[in-house]
Parts: sequence; structure tokens; C-alpha cells
Amino acid sequence: MKQNSKTRFFTPLMVVWGLLISFMLMTTACNTKDAAVTSGIDLANLDTTALPGTDFYQYACGGWMKNNPLTGEYSRFGSFDKLAENNREQLKGLIEEIASKPADKGTVAQKIADMYNLAMDSVKLNADGIEPIKVDLQNIGNIKNVSDILKIIPTLSVEGLDTYFAVYVAADPMNSTMNIVQTYQSGISLGQRDYYLDNDEHTKMIREKYKEHVLKMFKLVGFSEEIAQKDMASVMKIETRLAKAAYDKVKLRDPHANYNLMTVADLQKLVPEINWNDYLVSLGLKDIKQISVSQKESLVEVGKIIATEPIADQIAYLQWKLIDSAAEYLSDEIYAQNFDFYGKTLSGKKEQSPRWKRAVSNVDGVLGEAVGQMYVKKYFPPAAKERMLKLVTNLQTSLGDRINALTWMGDSTKIKANEKLKAFIVKIGYPDKWRDYSSLEIDKKSYYGNIKRANKFETDYLFAKAGKKVDKTEWQMTPQTVNAYYDPSTNEICFPAGILQYPFFDMNADDAFNYGAIGVVIGHEMTHGFDDQGCQYDKEGNLKNWWTADDKKHFDERTAGLATFFDSIEVAPGVYGNGKFTLGENIADQGGLHVSFQAFKKATEASPLETKDGFTPEQRFFLAYSNVWAGNIRPEEILQRTKSDPHSLGKWRVDGALPQVDAWYDAFGIKKSDPMFVAPEKRVSIW
Repeated sequence: MKQNSKTRFFTPLMVVWGLLISFMLMTTACNTKDAAVTSGIDLANLDTTALPGTDFYQYACGGWMKNNPLTGEYSRFGSFDKLAENNREQLKGLIEEIASKPADKGTVAQKIADMYNLAMDSVKLNADGIEPIKVDLQNIGNIKNVSDILKIIPTLSVEGLDTYFAVYVAADPMNSTMNIVQTYQSGISLGQRDYYLDNDEHTKMIREKYKEHVLKMFKLVGFSEEIAQKDMASVMKIETRLAKAAYDKVKLRDPHANYNLMTVADLQKLVPEINWNDYLVSLGLKDIKQISVSQKESLVEVGKIIATEPIADQIAYLQWKLIDSAAEYLSDEIYAQNFDFYGKTLSGKKEQSPRWKRAVSNVDGVLGEAVGQMYVKKYFPPAAKERMLKLVTNLQTSLGDRINALTWMGDSTKIKANEKLKAFIVKIGYPDKWRDYSSLEIDKKSYYGNIKRANKFETDYLFAKAGKKVDKTEWQMTPQTVNAYYDPSTNEICFPAGILQYPFFDMNADDAFNYGAIGVVIGHEMTHGFDDQGCQYDKEGNLKNWWTADDKKHFDERTAGLATFFDSIEVAPGVYGNGKFTLGENIADQGGLHVSFQAFKKATEASPLETKDGFTPEQRFFLAYSNVWAGNIRPEEILQRTKSDPHSLGKWRVDGALPQVDAWYDAFGIKKSDPMFVAPEKRVSIW
């Protein structure tokens, strides 16, 4: 789960993460023989005044929501956020112990200590003020012509600024064994194009507040009211042009529409305003012959913007991108204004996170695997890795059985689907080899200076992969991350150590709980390999069709029904879900439920479980699943996530997913008269 924050540790890397099909996940599944086996269900999480067939989310999670009210620093707080808080406390202990001791220069300990101590030193940050960005502001201000713009953009990009567009390196979708250079639309500070284009009252309010924010930030770094007003208008003009040319969030989910491999010579013809050979060399990418232009129309517009917008307007835009990127690492006054817009206005938060939390998160972001090594050594039991592998195997078997039993899929496609399933790479806990941070320089001089060097360190690391074979042993998340992912280009599922613990897995609970919680989420990640995006990649991770025409038609008809169902959900007064945007995650939720429930029934077939705490095993399965998504969320965050998050809101991952599952109706006796009832012929069954 990616928090709503303006923290940026290397923009191109964020693009790669954005292309992963990622989602908050879970852990292992074995019962201990020495402890009494429990139901795993915390009865305090329930709200038994609610009716299961009317609002199952409230019924299963209402108690949790009452007992875990939102604090000021959160716009959304759920089960996984609670676990992330626990993990952060553990990281704090590890980091503070290191930061309290002297360390030899160049060691990981020295780098952790200096980063953390600088982040905690409010006196120095406030005394430094805007000094850390003065030189960069002046360098941008000295731009005289387009040639100067093209020279400075690569420098700013490798230091973490998302100007105009992004360049990154990742697996070639058509040849997944090799890394290639790719471009991606970028450059808009509000993240989503809809904020610049939609005209509903809430979006217009956000736009006006954003303008006020940009104006205030320019003034905070020393610009006069008159210049700040003019520069704010320039920022809005350029960012709006970028937004208009950008693909919308649904089109971005179409891998074929976002793959355009061409020679650098052809790119030069497509976007002649940029000297591409010089640009790539400036990034450290030499001898590049081919490049994939992910959104051609957007990049064409970038060329026109650079060539036609007045130099003064582009200076304002680039200076804004610098201010926006650096705000989190400067004085308290600047940070407060940054939080006022991105935290309060956009997300509905009431107060900043404590300084130590921000410091720990930033050290974690810069030196992730170094911190991860310490974390797993102290907090991750080695035995959990083996248990997790066994559970994954059980879920793979269940998904294979379901594929073989599908009535809408032909035999030839089933063979290909099973080949892909068996080819999954499974990563659990932590990587077998760790990152080397020896070339990353961290000092005691400037917090923001360290962030710049860290961004460049990550950029260099990523760009060094260009033209080389994909390393399928590499991880896309750190071990301490409370999350998980499926990557279609490597056909891998990954479950970091940070998520492999209660409440997603309970060693003392029976299979009903563990299959309902972690089992579903493992099944979710597996199903991503067969959702509307993942199904377009073969077992090797190549964007290659392996379906017959009839089978793909049947699949598309079924997924269209699921998209329509989620389109009809009113997430806020007058605001509806986007079924096409959230389709991949909704398919995976549904698949995870079916696959894990079947695996659960098979695992307990010989020794059926008893009713515990007043609930049958089947009921506990669905309660455990629902509690994974227990959480509270602010109205502002609902609106923001509906625009930007490919996952449905937590409530609808329960109340939208369960009505499609026949076993849920049987478990809770849901009747036609119940509001959540969906007629059997209208229920969507895919995997």
C-alpha cells in the first residue's frame, strides 16, 4: 500500500512500481501443535447489531472501526496500517540504537545515523531555511533558451524531480528477459489528470486550493506576491497541457496501448524538439538504440510545450517542481504548508505525523534493504518462510483445479493457463542477496542534499540495467514492507516479511481463519496473473496472447459484468466507482476468495472443523477475510482514492466481492429479501 505523500525517492522507480500489480497482503498458514487452536476471530471486531445480508462490512468490521477511530495524522487507517505502525516502531528501535552511537565514515551505520539525525534536527532545518535549494533555484532561473532547458532537465530528473516526462529502465514487455529504456507520462504535481480536467464542485475546489498552495510556496521561498502570482499561473498552464495530453487511468491499464518500441532515430522524428542522443547520454544512458515510448501522444505534447511555451513560464514550472519535491526536507514552515494542501485539503488529515515517524520512513526509503537486513535478523522467524511456501503450493493446486473445471474455457487455453501457474516465481520474506550501498554518500551537512544523492544513487542503479538481462532474483519491495505484489513481467508473487504476521496470519488459529485471511490474499496475487492485464502476459512474462479467440471473448464478457457491477456502487453522494479502473483488483479479490475457499474445504475435508465462538468454519473464513479490510477513511480520502487508486475501497472489497460468491450466501443464510442479495444468474464467476 502506497501512502498518499509527496515523498519521492526517485521518480522513474516510482513509475516502475506503478506498473506492478501491487496490493496489501499477508503471511503463512500452519497451526502449532503445542498451543490450543483458536477461532482466530476477535469478537470485538464485530457489530452484531448490523445484519450480514444488509451490510456485511459493518457486521464484520463495525467493532474494529469503533475501537480504532481515525487519529489526526491519518486520512485512512485499516488493519494493515495498524501493522505498519507496529513495524515502524520496531524500525525506530533499530534506527535509534544505531543513530545514538558513533560510526566509521562510509559504513551503513554512519549513513543511517546521519540521515536520521538530520531528519530529527528541527533547529538545523529551520536555520537552513531554503538554503539547500538556493543554488538549484538560481540555476533554473538562469535558463536563457530551450537548449538550456534540455540541458537541465536530465540533471533534475536523476535528482528526483518529475518534470515533463519520466525515463526508466524495466523489462521489455515483448522480451521479458531483457531490460530496455522506456518513457512514461509525468510532470503533473496533482498526480491524476482528472484534477486538472474534471469540473465537478469538489475537483474545482481542489484546483483552486492547489493554486493557493503553489502561490504560498513560491512566497515562502522568497518570491514577491506579483511574481508568485505570475509563476503560479505558468505552473497551472503547463501542468494542464500535460494533463490534457496524458492517457486516462483506464487507458494506462492497457499494456498494448502503452508499448511502442522504436529506434532512437525514429523517436527523434516523433519528438524532434529534443535531441534524444544528447538527452539519454546526459542521463547516463549511452549507446541506446531502442526505446519504448509508453504514451506517444503525451511525449509529442511535451516536445511542443518545451519548444513553444515562453522560457519564463518554463522556468516557473521547473522551479515549482523543485520546491514541491524538496518541501518535505526543508524548514517546518515550508513542510507545514506542504502538509496543509497534500495532507489536509487533498486527503482530509488533521495533523502531521510525528517527526520521528517521518524520519524513520525516509531512512527506510533511502536505505531500505540495509534496514531490511536488520529487521529480518531480529523480527522474522526463518521457519515462517517454509510454512509460507507450503501454503502457496496449496493455493496453486487449488487454482489449477479451478482452471481445469472451468466450463467457459477450452482445453488448449487451460493448458497454457496451467503452464503459467506452474511457472510462478515465489518470493517470501527477504531476498537471497542484498543491495550494496557503499557508493551512496550520506553526510551531516544537508538533509535535502542527502535526498538528492539518494535519488541519483537509485537512478544510476536502475539505469545500469539498460540493455542487460533481467535479474529475476531482485525484489521490488523491501522485507519490512507491509504489502505484497505480483509482477507480470517476471511472473512472480512476492510476500515480504513485514506482512507475514498477525492479524494477517495467526499461528494459533485454525485453517478457517488462516485460509480466509492470508489464503485469500495469496490467491489474490496469483489471480493477478490471470486478471484483465495479467492474462495478456505468458508464462515467461512476455506480452503475448495465449488465448483462443472464443475463450478470450468469454473472459471479456465475464469481466465486463464485474466492471458494470462496480460501476453501480455509489462510494459517496453522487460519486460512483470506476469498474474498469478497478477491474484487475476486483477480479483478483474474487479469484482469491474462490481459490482459497476451495483450498480450505479440501484441507479440512478429512477432519472437518467445529463451530467456535458461535461461528461455523465457513462463517469464520468470510469474517477473517473481511477483517483484512477493516478500516476507517475520511470523506476527502474516499474522493481522492476513487480518482487515483486501482483498488476498490475497503468496504467494497467486502460488500462488492462477497455477493458474487455462492459459499458466502450459504454460510450466512443470505436471502432474496436481503439488500446485498444478487440473483445467481447475475453473479459474476471468472476464476
